[in-house]
Amino acid sequence: MISFHHVGSGLETNDGESLSEFAIAGEDKKFVWANAKIEGDKVVVWSDQVPKPKYLRYAWADNPDNPNLYNKEGLPASPFRIE
Repeated sequence: MISFHHVGSGLETNDGESLSEFAIAGEDKKFVWANAKIEGDKVVVWSDQVPKPKYLRYAWADNPDNPNLYNKEGLPASPFRIE
């Protein structure tokens, strides 16, 4: 679960689709694409392939395909990683 500061009036996707561009890894640092959903001002991220996530990335690429996490004012979340 990821908490955010400065979310404005809330989080949403800019395209009405499921969140994309989230990847997680366990202790081995082998990243896999993950599921993610918005719950209030937090994002819950998971994958059946990583039972104990330790690392997370969002839109972590030179040219990410479809980063769609925004706040309701239309400002996008910047790419980030958590280690």
